[in-house]
Amino acid sequence: MPWYVLYTKPRNEKKVADSLEKLGIVTYCPLVKVVKQWSDRKKKVLQPLISSYVFVKVDEKDRDLVFQVAGVVRYLFWLGKPAIIREEEIETLQKWLATDYAKVAIHNLQPGSKIILNEGVFKGQSAIVKELRGHKVQLVLEALGVLVTMERIVN
Repeated sequence: MPWYVLYTKPRNEKKVADSLEKLGIVTYCPLVKVVKQWSDRKKKVLQPLISSYVFVKVDEKDRDLVFQVAGVVRYLFWLGKPAIIREEEIETLQKWLATDYAKVAIHNLQPGSKIILNEGVFKGQSAIVKELRGHKVQLVLEALGVLVTMERIVN
């Protein structure tokens, strides 16, 4: 069974994933722990890594079952067909999120540079430097086509 990408209503990712699992559909909603600050406190919460997207593993013939769940908008399409995510890409994403790195050291960067990350969560991945802003670096990971912001360690 292939992995497909579902587009959900904003801030419905976790609810959609839970409801789909109750229907017996294998789902993956990558979550990251972030610190949210309110006027009176700070709290660590889990929020989706990719806003409005949930990955589902379902047979081609059963693809319409997902629309029984409130919050599902549509499938993500690529070249006129539903986008399919390879199993190894899902496993890589799960592996990255299972590690607990806070910072990654990256040196001598210029916007437009192509680099290979040699440590941290994205070790071995090729990326293009999009922007440098203070201690933050925006990278486009070529394999996933996603924009990642990392904090630079200045020595």
